[in-house]
Amino acid sequence: MPRCRPQNPSDVGPAFRAALDGFDPDRPALILGHFDADGLAATAILARALDRAGRPAEIRITGKGENPWSLAMGRELQARQPGGLIATDLGIREGDILPGVPTVLVDHHVPSGTPGGAVVISGNGWVPEPTSALLAFWCAEGLGQAEGLSWLAALGLIGDMATGDFPELAEAQARYGKTALREAVALVNAPRRTAAADAGPALELLLKCDGPKELVKGDHPETALLREARAEVAAELDRARRTAPKVRGDIALIRFASPCQVHPLVAQAWRGRLKNKIVLATNTGYRPGWVHFAARTATGTDLIRFLADHRPPGAGTEYGSGHVQATGGALRPADWNDFAARIGFPEEQVPDA
Repeated sequence: MPRCRPQNPSDVGPAFRAALDGFDPDRPALILGHFDADGLAATAILARALDRAGRPAEIRITGKGENPWSLAMGRELQARQPGGLIATDLGIREGDILPGVPTVLVDHHVPSGTPGGAVVISGNGWVPEPTSALLAFWCAEGLGQAEGLSWLAALGLIGDMATGDFPELAEAQARYGKTALREAVALVNAPRRTAAADAGPALELLLKCDGPKELVKGDHPETALLREARAEVAAELDRARRTAPKVRGDIALIRFASPCQVHPLVAQAWRGRLKNKIVLATNTGYRPGWVHFAARTATGTDLIRFLADHRPPGAGTEYGSGHVQATGGALRPADWNDFAARIGFPEEQVPDA
């Protein structure tokens, strides 16, 4: 069973310290993080805090279509023989990511299973709900190593559009400036949406910069790479947004093919225009052999429940995790065809490769 689930911010630091006590001190820990702004910021906070505490860790950022709970990922991580595993912003799912290795999950998504014996540090359901980066910041505070890292927590909050009064966000905005923080979020988020989906340059900046202004200024070569990535995504988004939605009942379906991860952006854009619909932006070109889609709504509908109610039999862990108002998934062609029929779009079939 998962252990030590904090119920408020003051519990996070002690829970994290206690979890680290179970790690093997003779081998480096491994931080496994998601490749969006929140996940990258959380990873950077944890890595910098552990390094300051004299416990440097290795880092592995997930890439396009990778699943932390997959057999392939498990084999790769096992070969590293980490002294412990910290997974952040990757969800809370059924089973161990790395059996036999002490594990901490730092996350804020809706849980979809029991993660073996991992220590769970989750803000899901809290009011206001912290993002993974803010949870990581509280972990760093628990180690006494959070000085100068509030801007990274702010990137995660802004990147995931967190709502609520967070003192850490207010402090970072006053210290670093709202404009610089938002520009940094846009740049950091860009690489993972490109066809290559290489978030490495973004992570490098988060690990070495002292604030968002340094990141966006352009003195580091990685900033130029982020700007190129942003231009690539902007061009693909502009093309995809021109696709007209097909509306049936309470659902609006927008289907296009792009190698870039623009389907969440398309869904979010149409969410504001179709306020009384569940918007599904469907991308058949993101990853060969898969149909990726993003679901957004302004209706208040629980999208996790909506997808569960229409779940095709072959759907795996890539389907229907995230947030109640912002989720999505990936399905094999046959499963997508089943799903499309279930939600009233039987003609939206794709070839079963």
